[in-house]
Amino acid sequence: MAEKSEKMTTTQQEQPVRAPDAFQLYGAEASDWLQKRQQYIGLAVGAVLVLGLIIALVSYFSGRKEESASRELGDALAVMEIPVVTGVDLQPAAEGQEKPFKSEAEKDEKIVESLNGFRAKYPGSNAAAMAALPMGKAEYRRGHYKEALAAFDEFLGKADKADPLTVSAREGQGYAHEALKDLDNALVSFQEMSKLDAGGFLQGMGQYHQARILAAQGKKDEAAKMLSDLKTAQTNTAAGRLATERLAVLVAQGAKVPEPTPAPAATPEAK
Repeated sequence: MAEKSEKMTTTQQEQPVRAPDAFQLYGAEASDWLQKRQQYIGLAVGAVLVLGLIIALVSYFSGRKEESASRELGDALAVMEIPVVTGVDLQPAAEGQEKPFKSEAEKDEKIVESLNGFRAKYPGSNAAAMAALPMGKAEYRRGHYKEALAAFDEFLGKADKADPLTVSAREGQGYAHEALKDLDNALVSFQEMSKLDAGGFLQGMGQYHQARILAAQGKKDEAAKMLSDLKTAQTNTAAGRLATERLAVLVAQGAKVPEPTPAPAATPEAK
């Protein structure tokens, strides 16, 4: 169960992405547009007006580009909805439907191909950065850990910190570092993950992953304390159940189990 849960879930892998607030792009393009038309701009035009034109043009180019990219992002992600069918002879796909994939590996290859093509068409756009998240997960599943890490870093570089998808991106980043045997940076990624507001299956998983890495670094007593605290604080979550199982393994290996840190006392409500 622990091994299964430590892999990114299908729900996480195929979760649709959404772009944060639009960034201002193409400032250089707008400036170049003005330079080519300087003869049409009278000498009386002041610096404020020129600046206003640049801002307006930047907004125009940005909005036009992002709107187009956002529309096409859905098409690029459509490949993720095609099912994988194994163990049976595939029948010809019905008209208007895509043929199922024969394996998860084949599907991941197509996901990367589709998203790479989209990102090449809209470099530097919000939509391209958002597409980096599902692409990074596909690259991770393919064993391309450096490519996965680069994709997660790109997403996190543009995503709003309040975006709930950053939790999944931090987890992916940590997994990629871990696969590359970079346990120190994996620990940092999972620490950042634990600072984010995660719900559902991911609740408490940042702390759980930290404990895994600490154990892998030989800090079993420190890992045991974190697992003990997690088990006590989140008994009914997936992370709490996994913490219980892994704590038992560490105890069998000789780790010391400290007393769990007591939960803070509730503050009486003011009357």
